[in-house]
Amino acid sequence: MSSQGETKQFQSETRKVLDIVINSLYTERDIFVRELVSNAADAMEKFRHLSLTEKPEFDAHVPLEINIDCDDKKHTLTITDTGIGMTAEELETNLGTIAHSGSGKFIEELAEAAKKDVSLIGQFGVGFYASFMAAKKVTVQTRSWDGDDGHEWESDGGGTYTISPCDGLHRGTKIIIELKDDAEEYGQKFTLERIIKQYSTFIPFPVKVEGKKVNTVEAIWTRTKNEITDEEYTEFYKFVGNAFDEPLYRLHFTADAPLAINALLFTPKENFESMGMGRMDPGVNLYCQKVLIDQHSENILPEWLRFVKGVVDSEDLPLNISRQSLQDNALVMKLRRVITKRFLKSLAEEAKKDNDTYLTFWKTFGIFLKEGVTSDFEFQKELAKLLRFESSASEDGKMISLQEYVDRMKEGQDKIYYINGPNRAAIESGPYTEMFKKRDIEILYTLEPIDDFVLSHLGEYDEKKLVSADRSDLTLPDAPKDAEDKDEDKEESLGDAVQQSLCKWMKEVLGEKVKEVKSSTRLVDSPAMIVNVDGHMTSSMERIMQAQGAPEMQMGMGGKKDMEINPANSLIKKMADLRTRDEDFAGDIARQIYDNAMIQAGLVIDPQEMVNRNYRILERVAGE
Repeated sequence: MSSQGETKQFQSETRKVLDIVINSLYTERDIFVRELVSNAADAMEKFRHLSLTEKPEFDAHVPLEINIDCDDKKHTLTITDTGIGMTAEELETNLGTIAHSGSGKFIEELAEAAKKDVSLIGQFGVGFYASFMAAKKVTVQTRSWDGDDGHEWESDGGGTYTISPCDGLHRGTKIIIELKDDAEEYGQKFTLERIIKQYSTFIPFPVKVEGKKVNTVEAIWTRTKNEITDEEYTEFYKFVGNAFDEPLYRLHFTADAPLAINALLFTPKENFESMGMGRMDPGVNLYCQKVLIDQHSENILPEWLRFVKGVVDSEDLPLNISRQSLQDNALVMKLRRVITKRFLKSLAEEAKKDNDTYLTFWKTFGIFLKEGVTSDFEFQKELAKLLRFESSASEDGKMISLQEYVDRMKEGQDKIYYINGPNRAAIESGPYTEMFKKRDIEILYTLEPIDDFVLSHLGEYDEKKLVSADRSDLTLPDAPKDAEDKDEDKEESLGDAVQQSLCKWMKEVLGEKVKEVKSSTRLVDSPAMIVNVDGHMTSSMERIMQAQGAPEMQMGMGGKKDMEINPANSLIKKMADLRTRDEDFAGDIARQIYDNAMIQAGLVIDPQEMVNRNYRILERVAGE
């Protein structure tokens, strides 16, 4: 290096930027390595494009690569690229000044962003200055692609920098960093390898640390689908998903509008949350031109899609200077909307293509989609198409879609009916499905406690209301003629006057346990059932709230209940007769019928009270 050198003052705005960047803008020191590697990759990309038209001769044989060397004894870090290089004038322009020189507003925005950690600057080219977070001194040696003389830039990040001639350089740029005492870890090979693998794995040029190539995984999402083998997809999934098996589904798509997007998403085969491994972190990483911006991003997919693995790359994203938070929230939300809708559409396509495989997916990850229905109104219509339930028209263990239900609806039916229970057998032996069976009306079986919350939040599908069969105001389509003829053969009911008197008496016996006791128009065989007066609160929803210790449940403020009795049932008729002879014992029977109906509804009763009453009834029966 020549001894001739010129010392210059940093432009005032540059000094301010240096102070902000070094002291407050970046929240993670590792970022400076990513910024320097990204700058090096940009320089080589410029040379690659330039060489297509200009055909440079100087150092034409030098391969395009980034070499990182470190000395953990001298505590130095050196990053060398073989890119376009810089002239002395470009050195001064790029490193001694800020592109927006004289812009007080620029500095104010940068300072304000540092306070909030939500800046808007990535495009202003100040990433280089992040090196001073870890550097006592930074030396930049560079020679331009056109063969002009090499030069050296040097500064300790204070008020001045020096530019001197520098002989014997090849094309490109070498950055030598003398590390601060508290940043000596960046002079260690394993630290640098970790940072490169985390942030710069997909840089499109070789990145070598101490001569060993670190970025060995290709950014296959930038290639067209027909160029990529299944094996390549699987290997990439294993890398980004930290997995050992093959994915269940994959989605690889590119979009130009409304945003430029390259996305490669995978659905695993296993739900690790169901295995007791705790709540999963989001599995999608956000890149901008193959550089990691947001690992395990919480912004790109809704939380209920946290099981999805993969990458999203968008060159349209404006980023802040640290690339740690995204600049334009409206743009991020647009990206989120596009990616989410496209993923849900792909699931619907997979379900049509292979229903058995989709049901495997549903049994593993359906709980996440249900979470989406209850928490994210924006995507409810898309999610509704993906829901699956058993029904009275399906085989045991087989599930159907809401669309299949609608396609089979009877003439005159305008609602989708469902009922919750612990299992299929319990539902089919219970009172709520009796009239559905008799009138041959299909009813969905919601076998998970959350299902009623899901359908209640959904409200309707294909303009058909979703209605729980335990509602007190339930109405069913008119029975066909042959069903009416069969009704004429059914067992004779109690007279109207007796029914009214019996219902009034049972209400007095049960007191505040029920809002009303009334004769049922839909019970066929069972003596009684509990129905909900509040159409928005099903028994299963109340059961969940009780289990969660909801305050209103603890205070006895659950949904109001009616009890419907079957005036043609032999037990009800015998109780009506018994109360004229032994009202106390008839009262025990009435309370037991209520408890039995509550149990069939899956609701909580006082077990000790019921057991004591049972013994009284058994003792009475045994004594006769």
